[in-house]
This record gives sequence, C-alpha cells and structure tokens, in this order.
Amino acid sequence: MKNSILKLVFVLFGFFVLTSVSNAQIPDQIVMSIQNGNDVGLAEFFNENVELVVLTHDDVYSKSQAQQIVAEFFKANRPKQFSIIHQGGKDGSRYAIGSLTTSNGTFRVYFLLKNKDNNSYIHQLRIEKQG
Repeated sequence: MKNSILKLVFVLFGFFVLTSVSNAQIPDQIVMSIQNGNDVGLAEFFNENVELVVLTHDDVYSKSQAQQIVAEFFKANRPKQFSIIHQGGKDGSRYAIGSLTTSNGTFRVYFLLKNKDNNSYIHQLRIEKQG
C-alpha cells in the first residue's frame, strides 16, 4: 500500500513537471526565424508594440518599425547558428535566452512572449553583443 501511494506521488509529480515544461516551450517558428535571419517570420510574432534593444536601438517600436530594425540587423550580421540556452515561463508568459552566432560575432538574444487571444506575441526582444 505504501509503495503504491509513493509511486502515485512520483507519477503525479512527473506529470506536473512535464506539463509545466511543455507550457514554457518557445514556438519553433521563432527559433527558425532567428536562425535563418527571417525578419518577416519573426515579425509575425511581434505584438503591436515591441520593446526592442538591438545594438544602438533601444525603445518601444511599432511592429513594422521593429521588423525594419531586425531586418537591418540580420542584413549586417548574417546568422550562422542559433540555440536556446534557457527558457521558462508562468502565468501566460514565456521567455528564452539564446546564443546567436553571426558573420560578425556572437550575440545574446532574449525575448519575452505573452499570450493574448490564445496566441503568443513577442513583447520584448533584446539582441546584444557578447563578450
């Protein structure tokens, strides 16, 4: 009896851990857009206004302005590889920290997604030179 209860507790704990991890997953389209330097694909996930920090740009921009800034960045810094280093989330928001290797060096990428109308939107995006 005691072993059965202990097994049930472990199974339930594992279920809750897996559920919380799956809720924190970042959409593959975002990862692929960054890795491929696809500003159009990335902008599909932008909220109407995005807090953007990309090199010398640091402000809240409209979706179209943010896309133009990201396009300029990708044009000047051709992505070679992108990987998520850490991600998490709770209460309708998720974040990820990644490393972007480009033709001009490595950048730390951070973005914050929030749920709105059953969709995830990027509310904050930071691309900062590493090292």
